[in-house]
Amino acid sequence: MDQPVSKEKSALLRRMSPGDFELLAPHLHYRILDLRAPLESAGEPIKTICFFESGIASVVARNRPGLDTEVGIIGREGMSGSALVMGVDWAANDCYMQMMGDAVCMDAEAFKGALQESPTLRDFLLLYVHYLHIQTRSTALSNARARLEDRLARWLLMCDDRTLGGEIRVTHEFLAVMLGVRRPGVTIGLQILEGRGLIWSRRGEITIRDRDGLVGIADGYYGQAEAEYVRMLG
Repeated sequence: MDQPVSKEKSALLRRMSPGDFELLAPHLHYRILDLRAPLESAGEPIKTICFFESGIASVVARNRPGLDTEVGIIGREGMSGSALVMGVDWAANDCYMQMMGDAVCMDAEAFKGALQESPTLRDFLLLYVHYLHIQTRSTALSNARARLEDRLARWLLMCDDRTLGGEIRVTHEFLAVMLGVRRPGVTIGLQILEGRGLIWSRRGEITIRDRDGLVGIADGYYGQAEAEYVRMLG
């Protein structure tokens, strides 16, 4: 017998009305999501919705192979497949696991059925979609105007929001893709932050030592989307 699904570890499910959660619950199942596990592929139909309990997924825009950059981060505050909330059946970007984790997932067709049946579910999830747009806006602004160390500080803070213990497991190569820069630039950025005593970096792992210091380095590029999530969703 399948284990009953709980909504306690997913911030989005936890904030959902009891009636809407009960509508989704019979279709939800637990899933372990390994590192680099694909969730969505650009231009392809969205087949599954996942509400994350742990781990981090990256939303990645791709022009052509080798020209990838991260445009969004999803953790336990959110869900994959949010385009379905807006009535779109296919993905605009790739989405895959940046850090392995757990989620409760459901089939896209069952999810679309719930959206049609409930008078409140779509409106609630549109608040989350709006938050994602604000996060993407902040990403575009920081990519265009911020120094590399500012962008790196923002990215580390966003990951820290979605992990426990202040330890972020990621390679320099993967960071380069996420920030849309060359690998040597990532090394320099990490050295700057480490030299200021804000982080400790070793191969494949970054430990945050001074979160408030990182917020200062991020220089306003971090915090707007996060505050809006709290304002709209509680």
